[in-house]
Amino acid sequence: MRPSRLGEGEIEYAMSSIKGWSRAGNAITKTFEFVAFLDGIAWVDNVAKAAERMNHHPDLDIRYSKITATLSTHDAGGLTKFDFDLAAEMDSLA
Repeated sequence: MRPSRLGEGEIEYAMSSIKGWSRAGNAITKTFEFVAFLDGIAWVDNVAKAAERMNHHPDLDIRYSKITATLSTHDAGGLTKFDFDLAAEMDSLA
């Protein structure tokens, strides 16, 4: 079962707990920068394992050593606790 979509106040509170992320409508996004291409790819591999374990998958755009992550719970029609949990996990892996 998916969590329900968060209200505006809940989103604002959750945004304060993740650094460097920005909101774009029904999604949150952040660009991670790595020293080298393979460092970023290793991070993507770790994110993929965490995402699979959490059953919540990000959109990832890889541009050499910069990787932009976008999170939204599409089947809930917006942002949920899952998005913020995965954002925090991605930050801890970076």
